[in-house]
Amino acid sequence: MRLMRTVPAAVLLLAGCTIPSAKPSVTPMAASDLGLGSVVAPEIDARWWRAFGDPQLDRLVDDATANSPTLAAALARVRQADAVLSSRRAEDGPDITLDGSAQVARLSGRYTIPPPYGGSTRFVGQVQANLSWNLDLFGRQRAAIEGANASADAARLDAEAARLALAGAVAQTYVDLTRAELAAKIAASAISTREGSLKLVRVRQRSQLASRIDTTAAETLLAQARSALVAAQGQRALAANALAALAGRGADYAAAITPSTMRLDGLTLPAAIPADLLARRADLAAGQVRIAAAAAGRQVARRAFYPNINLAALAGFQAIGIENLFALDAGTVGAGPAIHLPIFDNGRLKADLAGATAALDLATADYNGHVVTAVREAADAVALDRNIAERRRSQAQVVSGFAETGRLNAVRVRSGLSSRLDLVDNDVRLLDAQLAEANLSADAARTRIALVMALGGGYLPKESK
Repeated sequence: MRLMRTVPAAVLLLAGCTIPSAKPSVTPMAASDLGLGSVVAPEIDARWWRAFGDPQLDRLVDDATANSPTLAAALARVRQADAVLSSRRAEDGPDITLDGSAQVARLSGRYTIPPPYGGSTRFVGQVQANLSWNLDLFGRQRAAIEGANASADAARLDAEAARLALAGAVAQTYVDLTRAELAAKIAASAISTREGSLKLVRVRQRSQLASRIDTTAAETLLAQARSALVAAQGQRALAANALAALAGRGADYAAAITPSTMRLDGLTLPAAIPADLLARRADLAAGQVRIAAAAAGRQVARRAFYPNINLAALAGFQAIGIENLFALDAGTVGAGPAIHLPIFDNGRLKADLAGATAALDLATADYNGHVVTAVREAADAVALDRNIAERRRSQAQVVSGFAETGRLNAVRVRSGLSSRLDLVDNDVRLLDAQLAEANLSADAARTRIALVMALGGGYLPKESK
């Protein structure tokens, strides 16, 4: 009895002495390492794009999340990870199988079976139920389940991040469509004004109150506006096609997109990087659980050095001759423990542990890289948002100045104090300035969308939901 108690202790001691001391060398970055302030920004609405006030944008986002091949692939990976988790959990319980075999065989006359069966050709049959159960005394299977569970969580977070990125891509592309429509409206307004001016100049030329130079100048301004309109129409077509692709649809879908009613200034956000940035982003949360999955994988590799103890049992029938297969004395039964202890494997277990440790370091380093990128994305979006706001104020003054100069020049032309040619440069600059102003409004909307995505896009960790 004392010997039976001593053997397990000796086995554990032997296993513990052979485990190498490989340890992770990379640690995850914390918010305090990144200089994030104490500001905690308010939560972002999960459907933040509704702030733009355009029902068509809402529909486009819904269609994209329903039909996008990219999101479908992410959701398939979730199902795949859940299947792996179910498989790992199934390995933690008893395993029961039923085996049967039947064959006609010549039995050796010089082996364990004596005559009259030995040396004859007989039917040999077997029906057997088997039970095996890994007791997992040292937690190796438990660690494998923890790793599979973390991997499944990471896949779900990846799908959440893909959904958020898809919504952001749709919203930014819709901004581009709105930008093109604004440019087209500006160009169409300029065309209408310049067509009227050209008619007036031609009348004045026929009355010999204007020269051919004045007519050419008016025609030049009209051609510039028409060129701007054609360019804007092309940009809108490209944006509509991009929206159709994001929704996983074709050209017919793009053709059905109606004019935008988007309020470009509808989305407002606090211009500060929140202290809880690292907890707001689904991609960073996925990185954290991947670290947990890698840590569990390392534990699996580490606990492979310990004994593996199973319980096994069988019950069934074995017989020579089909008439004897289910006789009472053909029954067989057995049960008992089995132990597997690695002693010498040419360094395979040590290599597995070193690889698992390196995988943990890699997951941590990848997470740290994403953290640095996330902070930069948020900082860039905040800085660009402020910069565009300043540029918009300045551009509004430019547009106002060119418009006033154009009005005064028109007065001089009508008074005969100036030629129509004097209006060309100012009117060209005015149209360019108006288009630049529209572009800045769209850039501001795109930047705020980028900031939404940099701040997590409405994602909340489980404990906050």
